[in-house]
Amino acid sequence: MNAIEIKQLQRIFKTHTGVIKRTAREVRAVEDVSLEIQEGELFGLLGPNGAGKTTTVKMLATLLIPSAGSASVKGFDVVKQADEVRRRIGFIFGGERGLYWRLTGIDNLRYFASLYGIDPDVSKKRIPYLLEMVGLKGRGDEFVGGYSRGMKQRLHVARTLLHDPDVLFLDEPTIGLDPVGARDFRQVILDLQSEKKSILLTTHYMFEADALCDRIAVIDHGRIIALDTPGGLKQHVADLSVVEVETFGASEAIIGGLRALPFVDALSVEETEKHQLLLVQTKRGAEAVPDILAALDGQRLGRVIVREPTLEDAYIRLVGGAV
Repeated sequence: MNAIEIKQLQRIFKTHTGVIKRTAREVRAVEDVSLEIQEGELFGLLGPNGAGKTTTVKMLATLLIPSAGSASVKGFDVVKQADEVRRRIGFIFGGERGLYWRLTGIDNLRYFASLYGIDPDVSKKRIPYLLEMVGLKGRGDEFVGGYSRGMKQRLHVARTLLHDPDVLFLDEPTIGLDPVGARDFRQVILDLQSEKKSILLTTHYMFEADALCDRIAVIDHGRIIALDTPGGLKQHVADLSVVEVETFGASEAIIGGLRALPFVDALSVEETEKHQLLLVQTKRGAEAVPDILAALDGQRLGRVIVREPTLEDAYIRLVGGAV
C-alpha cells in the first residue's frame, strides 16, 4: 500500500470580479492531478506561485474538499474517512502561527497533547523526547515569545509529532529562516525520514529539494508536468549549459531582446537590490557568450560565468521560465 494515492484530483474555486457589475468565474487551482507516494518516501512538490501546491496539500490534509477525483492517505479516503486520515497525519506550514507565545515550549506541547487526546502519562515521556529530537533540549521551559524563528519552527515539528503520525505534510517549512536555521531544519527533516515517516514537501528552494527528495513532481497551472528523481529531472537540461551574467539596470526591452535570440532556450532573471543576475540556458555553452554580451551592449556588466545546469535550471525549462 502506498502512503498517498491521488487520482484525477481537482479543486475549483468560485470567485467574482468587478465592483459595480459582478461577474462570476471559476478558478481551477488543481486540475487532474494523479500520483502515488510510497511508504517512507520523501516526496517533493515544486511549482510556481499559484500552481496548486498548497491547495493539493490542504486537500490531502482534509482542510479542503476536492471538487472531483479522489485521494487517500494510508488507505483512507480524505473525504469519506477524514477522521481516520487526521489520526495518521501531521502538517507544518511555513511561518510562526499556531503557537502560544506567552506559554513555554513544554506548556505548548502539553496543551496540544491534550487536544490530540494523548494520555498525560504518555505525553510526559514523549515531550522531552521530541524536544531533544528537534534540538530544543534544555529550552522547553523558556517562553515561546523569546524563541528565534528557527526555534519556533522546530517546536512546530515537535507539536506535529506528538501523536506520532505516519505521514507528514511540510508546506514551505524553511521559508523565512536564516541560512543556519534552514540548514538545521533540513537535518530535522532527514531525521524524520530515517524514522520511516512518509513526507510530502513543498518548497521554492531547488537546492533543498535536490538535497532532500527521493522523487519530485513539478506542478504548473494545476497539472503535474514532470515526475522523476532529482537526477532524472536534471536530464531535461543535460543538453544545455547556463551562462550567468551580472547586470545593473538592464531594461525589460533589453532582456526581452536577449530572450528572443534563437540560441537562447530559456532565460530567467534573479533581482537583488544592487544588480540583476541573468540565467541564460543555451546549447552553445561558452560559444554563446560573445553574442550574449553583444545583445547587452551598453549595459553595465559584472561577472560572467558558464556552468553546468542544476535542478533549478531543469525546473525553469519545465515551467517555461516562470519564477
